[in-house]
Amino acid sequence: MRVKSMSARQFLRSQQHTIKTDYWHKLEDDRIQCDLCPRACKLHEGQRGLCFIRGRESNQILLYSYGKSSGFCIDPIEKKPLNHFLPGTPTLSFGTAGCNLACKFCQNWDMSKSREMDTLSSLAMPEQLAKIAMKTDCHSVSFTYNDPVIFLEYAIDTAQACHEKNIRAVAVSAGYLEKKPRESFFRHMDAVNIDLKAFSPEFYQKLCGAELENVLETLCYIKHQTDAWLEITTLLIPNENDSDAELHRENEWIIENLGPDVPLHFTAFHPDWKMQDKAPTPIATLTRARRIATGVGLNYVYTGNVHDPYGSSTYCPHCKKLLIERDWYELGEWNIQTTRASTTGQCAYCGQVIAGVFETTPGNWGTKQQLIRPENCF
Repeated sequence: MRVKSMSARQFLRSQQHTIKTDYWHKLEDDRIQCDLCPRACKLHEGQRGLCFIRGRESNQILLYSYGKSSGFCIDPIEKKPLNHFLPGTPTLSFGTAGCNLACKFCQNWDMSKSREMDTLSSLAMPEQLAKIAMKTDCHSVSFTYNDPVIFLEYAIDTAQACHEKNIRAVAVSAGYLEKKPRESFFRHMDAVNIDLKAFSPEFYQKLCGAELENVLETLCYIKHQTDAWLEITTLLIPNENDSDAELHRENEWIIENLGPDVPLHFTAFHPDWKMQDKAPTPIATLTRARRIATGVGLNYVYTGNVHDPYGSSTYCPHCKKLLIERDWYELGEWNIQTTRASTTGQCAYCGQVIAGVFETTPGNWGTKQQLIRPENCF
């Protein structure tokens, strides 16, 4: 249904605005420090932070991307990737320009590294996004493509608007942010996938311009101090973060600090951004990583960005029977039982509790991907 008194595009433009943020303080040298993430950008008047969408104006830090996005798409929830959160259901995905990391291997660099506000061509406010999700029968809205922590205020407001309509909020993030914004952000999320880029401080410093320890703190916070469902993704880059020793360290840390039921996704790198000289990740590397993780004791380990039905399917950690069959994002055999919507499931064969958030029946969205123009949804 379109707006009749003005064009949908004009209506959206009338609703967009730049907003003030809370996470900053003034320094003695008259600069202002952004306190959103450990990067702690120190800005003179008119400067932007490294993320580009937060900057200093009129002696405060503003968010410039509120209500503006680089595009909207309905995806399968498995693409986030989330394999234990409402399997088979569609999610309304969107992001903005910018990022607070500097990953040389970024797979979404055209958006996350953009310094052109024209990238933000789609306009929609939080309440409108919730309406779009409801009208398109999406079970969730996903903040993805670039890191949502940098548009924290926009994401939180959208999550709250979605919750009013019984639509869940999903964050796909690198988890690189300070304690106070971390608490504000993740308490509004129903599910989170954190990119654990590697398990090496040197990798984070050299290839991401960030610190591993902060990300590990975020993972522990989400798991132990929020109700959000948590899954982890590690993109394996040949000869950078794929050694047996590093994989053992990562998996042992997850077992000790998060427990064996947090799903872990090993995904394949493809040459991009500033690492086009690297070869793509062989499937054999992902298979080896999965074998190491299950050998350490993780119950749910997956391969991604490759066609691997075995590695992308879910198996019972007790009886080893197939529970959720996946071919890319298409679900096949389903052997999880639930007694009511959105509960932990059980293996249909042996009764083993299966960690996750499952509906009584699986969704059937499959591999479809549908572009959305917000102005066509009102």
